[in-house]
Amino acid sequence: MLFEVNRKLFSRSDRVKGVDFHPTEPWVLTGLYNGQVHIHHTETGALLKTFEVADVPVRCIKFIARKNWFVAGSDDFQLRVFNYNTHEKVASFEAHPDYIRCLAVHPERSLVLTGSDDMTIKVWDWEKGWKNVQMYQGHTHYIMNISFNPKDTNTFASACLDRTVKIWSISALSSSTSSPQANFTLEAHEKGVNYVDFYPGNDKPYLVTCGDDKTVKVWDYLSKSCVQTMEGHTNNVSFAVFHPSLPVIISGSEDGTVKIWNSNTYRIENTLSYALERAWCVALHRTANEVAVGYDEGVVVIKLGKDEPTFSVDSSGKMIYTKSSAVLSANLTLVEGASSLSDGQRVQLSSSKEIGSSEVFPTAILHSPNGRWVTVVGDGEWITYTALAWRNKSFGNGFSFAWGPDSNTYAVLESKVNLKLFKNFKEKPGVIKGTGSWGMDALYGGPLLGARGNGFVIFWDWETGEIVRRVDVDAKNIYWSTNNTLVAIASDDSFYILRFDRDAYEAKLAEGALENSDEGAEEAFEVVADVQESVKTAKWIGDCFIYTTSSNRLMYFVGNESYSISPLDTPLYLLSYLPAHNRVYLSDKDLNVYTYHLSLAVVEYQIAVIKGEMEEAAGIFKDAVEKGLIGREGRGRLARFLESRDLKELALEIATDPDHKFELALGLDDLDTALEIVKAESEIAPTATPPSEVDIEAEAKEVSKPTPAPTKPTEINPESITKWKALGDRALAAWRFDLAKECFENAGDLGALMLLLMSMGGEGEDELLKLAERAENEGQNNLAWVIWWSTGARDRCVELLMKTDRVSEAAMFARTYAPSLVSRTVLAWQAELKAKSRPKIAETIANPDVNPDLFEEGWDSVLEKEREIQEKEKHSDHSF
Repeated sequence: MLFEVNRKLFSRSDRVKGVDFHPTEPWVLTGLYNGQVHIHHTETGALLKTFEVADVPVRCIKFIARKNWFVAGSDDFQLRVFNYNTHEKVASFEAHPDYIRCLAVHPERSLVLTGSDDMTIKVWDWEKGWKNVQMYQGHTHYIMNISFNPKDTNTFASACLDRTVKIWSISALSSSTSSPQANFTLEAHEKGVNYVDFYPGNDKPYLVTCGDDKTVKVWDYLSKSCVQTMEGHTNNVSFAVFHPSLPVIISGSEDGTVKIWNSNTYRIENTLSYALERAWCVALHRTANEVAVGYDEGVVVIKLGKDEPTFSVDSSGKMIYTKSSAVLSANLTLVEGASSLSDGQRVQLSSSKEIGSSEVFPTAILHSPNGRWVTVVGDGEWITYTALAWRNKSFGNGFSFAWGPDSNTYAVLESKVNLKLFKNFKEKPGVIKGTGSWGMDALYGGPLLGARGNGFVIFWDWETGEIVRRVDVDAKNIYWSTNNTLVAIASDDSFYILRFDRDAYEAKLAEGALENSDEGAEEAFEVVADVQESVKTAKWIGDCFIYTTSSNRLMYFVGNESYSISPLDTPLYLLSYLPAHNRVYLSDKDLNVYTYHLSLAVVEYQIAVIKGEMEEAAGIFKDAVEKGLIGREGRGRLARFLESRDLKELALEIATDPDHKFELALGLDDLDTALEIVKAESEIAPTATPPSEVDIEAEAKEVSKPTPAPTKPTEINPESITKWKALGDRALAAWRFDLAKECFENAGDLGALMLLLMSMGGEGEDELLKLAERAENEGQNNLAWVIWWSTGARDRCVELLMKTDRVSEAAMFARTYAPSLVSRTVLAWQAELKAKSRPKIAETIANPDVNPDLFEEGWDSVLEKEREIQEKEKHSDHSF
């Protein structure tokens, strides 16, 4: 049986006597001989939490995830319950008058079963305050393990050192004094029994036991007969369990080893040893193929096999998949309401049914091109079945299989250097050239026979067996397009798209240039793209490559660019794309199916544009829009695609997203379109204006010509301010001053508006004054002051300084530039100083109206000069 065994966690500690996985968090719980309980993170290996539970060994421990608890039994006869989030002790009581060896949590009810050295099993109900609601008696030695039957959770089995396994039923639990009898007893082993576990599938009424006689046994509990006795351990066997999804039995022993047995053939598939002395306890993760084993010196978590489910979907949407040894079929085309499904929605496969079973543990399933045959590969064998009736058609040895371009040709890799080709289910000897020269790891079907090895990919012609091309790349998968012209070669962190030119290859072959060549024809493949994305699963639809990435994104590649369809919440595996549904179907590792929308019309349009067939592309787009096949999202995707190909005019016509249309219009200097867009999105309903403000606006309109911007304009959407500024800058660059002015006004960019109006000279004087009023009203005092100063409105400069409590600066400014205002500013200055309790300083400030003799040249002459200057300014031409 070929599956990987990878160690995920290795942690040394005191002796581990109990271990359990959290069902949803990446945590493993360990109960130690020193009385502590640890929680480790299985991905990082970090010790997350430590609990000081007892001063004696903790022999058994389980999560109760629905309550955020764990429950622990120890050698001081106590059963303790802790909240693993708060570290709070929820309950603690003496459950037995002797050591508590084992416990089990009911998967649905509020019950915990405990087994003890007092030879009894007790049932505790936490909803009843941990009341003992039932007791089971009948064993005559220490009870070592309790296990619930997954097919009937009201039935459980117990393993005991009295050499028996007993099957019990949970009754109505009406009285703790009653002692129900065992349903039946198995005389299981010649010495004490340490563990019992039920087979998780529905096809076999089996349970597995192990004991101090060093054996593992499989039993049929309906016939009460031993199905198989497995020998291999050299000391007491501590545990033996059925894996929930793989066809294996896992056992651990005091000899320090963990053995993996094939549950169909009962042969040893693997023996693991981590040098941590005796193995004592085990836990299985029900959804992640992970196994935790507790030893004398620590805990180890291993991962068996892969998460990727085993399935195959033919071109018509018919799916074959496996669960354990059962083979099931479903039809994706029969999904109800496909057009109304939302992205990421789980799909109910109402057409799913069991069609048979697999004679080998499947590592791969492959449909033939016409969908008539299905080949299952596993355990170093391959078997071809009829797809409908699931009848055996052909079989043989081999660990990799590939179908040819038709359903009559296939190839089998029997060993790394032994490749065989078959035609009409009969071997064609000696056809493939040079196969003994390289060690190959896997085969791939398509228009050419492909194989990958360490650092290379090689392609052969199916008919002649000649080497078409050897490519030096460390690949992990090969995907041929449905039109047989493009191939994707995926490596660990990138993928390459190559175009196959059969004419170029045949020309070289006719020249005799490929005779005795190990490299093939370089002209046979042209590199189209090198994409830095890690492909996990993929499918071709025409010239479109749809794939999932290791970062959990659903993408598609067309032309020479990749585009995102959607991020994925969990790792999903690509099943198929159905053009009739315009949907991509994916599965999680438990074969729950999900769907995402991808319009075939969008893909076809992109392919036509890439080929330069613009008229055909326009026809596809028009037809798809009329039929409702391309919606808003599809148009946005196409607009981005056209922009990437420098077809911005066409992108602007197609785009529906205002932000994108605005960017395109600016890039094309289509300022009128950009103006329409920003106007449409910038106006919010005008706010209600109080009557006093209306009067102010009316007065402002009468005083200034042309009409100024109202004091309380229509509110601007804050998100559009950036667009107004960008459009204004672009309008300036295009010498469209009127548009630039409108944009800066709407953006509230008064600084840019001031510079623009100043550059317009006298033509912008009136608007510049209105801008100063607006700036002052909006509190942009520096800007207002600069405009008053630039326009010669020195009185407004003084007023603004006084208004902003800068009276001393107003007085100094008036003394220099507006002598007529000096007296007013001095009085205000003196008043400010007196208010600050500085009257003496206030008296030292000279006022020209009171002390004119203190000012040079005579104050009257100064005021006369000011009037002369003002008169000249009235009749002069100002340019700003």
